[in-house]
Amino acid sequence: MNVSPNTTGLPGITELETIVGALLTIALIASLAGLVISAIVWAIGNHSVNPVLAGRGKSGVLVAFVAALITGGAVTLINFFFSAGSHL
Repeated sequence: MNVSPNTTGLPGITELETIVGALLTIALIASLAGLVISAIVWAIGNHSVNPVLAGRGKSGVLVAFVAALITGGAVTLINFFFSAGSHL
């Protein structure tokens, strides 16, 4: 028995792919906005000698980088695990 994903089996698959692509774009834009805001908070915290604010800014920068990394690599990760699962 050989079953593989069927991109023509249901109506609306192409629209769903378009929606997911738009969501990936929105997530990358949100990551960029989070990076800019966190960098500003980090700079203000350092300038005003406020270690709590600077620490939160650093954490925000890290979270924004990780979010962009996961968003950008989401398709590659899914394809990797799909191909790895098909070999089981």
